[in-house]
Amino acid sequence: MTDHLGDLAAFIAASPSSFHAADECARRLEAAGFSRLDETEEWPAEAGKRFVVRDGAVIAWVQPEGAAGQTPFRIVGTHTDSPGFKLKPKPSTAAHGFLQAGVEVYGGPLFNSWLDRELEFAGRLVTLDGDEHLVRTGPFLRIPQLAVHLDRAVNEGLRLDPQQHLNPVYGLGDLSTGDVVGHLAGLAGIRASDVAGYDISVADTAPGAVFGLDGAFFAAGRMDNLVSVHAGLAAVIATPLAADHVSVFAAFDHEEVGSETRSGAAGPFLADVLARIGDGLGATASQRLRAFAASWCFSADAGHSVHPNYAERHDPANKPVMGRGPLLKINAKQRYATDARGAAEWARACASAGVAYQEFVSNNAVPCGSTIGPLTATRLGIRTVDVGIPLLSMHSARELCAVGDPADLAAALTAFQQA
Repeated sequence: MTDHLGDLAAFIAASPSSFHAADECARRLEAAGFSRLDETEEWPAEAGKRFVVRDGAVIAWVQPEGAAGQTPFRIVGTHTDSPGFKLKPKPSTAAHGFLQAGVEVYGGPLFNSWLDRELEFAGRLVTLDGDEHLVRTGPFLRIPQLAVHLDRAVNEGLRLDPQQHLNPVYGLGDLSTGDVVGHLAGLAGIRASDVAGYDISVADTAPGAVFGLDGAFFAAGRMDNLVSVHAGLAAVIATPLAADHVSVFAAFDHEEVGSETRSGAAGPFLADVLARIGDGLGATASQRLRAFAASWCFSADAGHSVHPNYAERHDPANKPVMGRGPLLKINAKQRYATDARGAAEWARACASAGVAYQEFVSNNAVPCGSTIGPLTATRLGIRTVDVGIPLLSMHSARELCAVGDPADLAAALTAFQQA
């Protein structure tokens, strides 16, 4: 557990943006003997361990000896992005002696949690020649909160206007002192005038930390959903070539804003990869349908632990607690894709791994979120189960879990991949 948690902390630290997360996955996959493929080239048909990166998303798979057109898939689906802020076009401004960056809200972050933290910019720059450059600043900016002396009613209710109050400061002076894009270009070793586009996120820079009585807790940024990405990656890396199915790890981008992109779960990425694997196996249309009918997908995303200060927000009979195992996520409206057969498949995986698990269902008066699970089930017709670890402070700049839950999730996903 300690080794897994330390590796998770290192993975999160290396992944301040979805593009960095995909790059870190690629680095670890190559170190484990996976071959990187290019979508514009022919792919090999023989057995092997391979992966492909599409922008901030990555899909890896283990194709065993003897696989055929009707061989089923066992898929772990996750996402690389997290709620926060993105850099706007023409982002640099100067006001009242401060340099500020214009940012746009991405997903559904808890605004107040981003105040008074040392933050960084991270993502990719694309130059006029089409080259892509990953870049990160390290601690560089901060969204300062107004002092209580200037807002005596702040503790009675804090309201943050996302346009007015969430522009971070990054320096003193005027625009001649330095602009954001110019600084990022300098870090990447390129000229600012050559930057033709960018996808830059804001990320918390504080490292992951274990704390509490007997080290009960682990806190870090972006655990939703890098905990699942890390666990799914570990599972596919541990999967041997000897199996009766193709093991797949899919980490999509843009889940926090609906997934409707070329690298999101509502897009064609997974379907494209599965089709090309099937083509290499000589699959007929009938064999593809047979393969999908026998396949499974575990959609791994963070879920909610009961909050001890707000227990009334949870279902009275279903109050999962951090540290008592990962979650099976259930919703009658199919905002989670789990059904009875899926629950049984998850139970088998957890039993094989020796891991306890808990059910999560929403309070009827509290709207339920969703995941990539229903999207995958709808697009591909593959049975899908929604699972994940319980968190507190979900969508905060810094989230909280129990120290043992990430390793338990990885063990259950590994058992599923190797079943």
